[in-house]
Amino acid sequence: MNGITLYPGHMAETQGTKSAFSAEERAAMKQRAAELKASTTREAGAKALADAIANMTGLDRELAQQLHEVIIAAVPEFGQKTYYGFPAYTINEKTILFFKPAAKFKERYATLAFEAIAHLDDGTMWPTSYAVTAPLTAAQKKVVTELVKKAVG
Repeated sequence: MNGITLYPGHMAETQGTKSAFSAEERAAMKQRAAELKASTTREAGAKALADAIANMTGLDRELAQQLHEVIIAAVPEFGQKTYYGFPAYTINEKTILFFKPAAKFKERYATLAFEAIAHLDDGTMWPTSYAVTAPLTAAQKKVVTELVKKAVG
């Protein structure tokens, strides 16, 4: 088969076969490739993040804006960019956390997620992502603030 070995259960994306990735996943990968090609200036990253939030609708937009305000207040030195189209926050060009809107993959909740570089370690097991289904309360904003500050060390 043209030098390609396929193992049982392995799906190859070829003409006439089903892809292992959904249309939404393929779109996210294309978006990520475009992000990597785009300008990497701080201003361009902040604009891309603001545009990503502005393009959201309903509760996703409200949550993204609310989280953005809390995150930037907690760590003003964060770099801003998009990460697979998601609003993301960085230190030294490394993504620390991001917000995944529910609508992106037609999920029932939005997600606030931390990358492995985030310093959230707590013993041998700790959460790295949080489902968000409603605007944050004052108590939840405080929790997010604490998590974000802890994440940067």
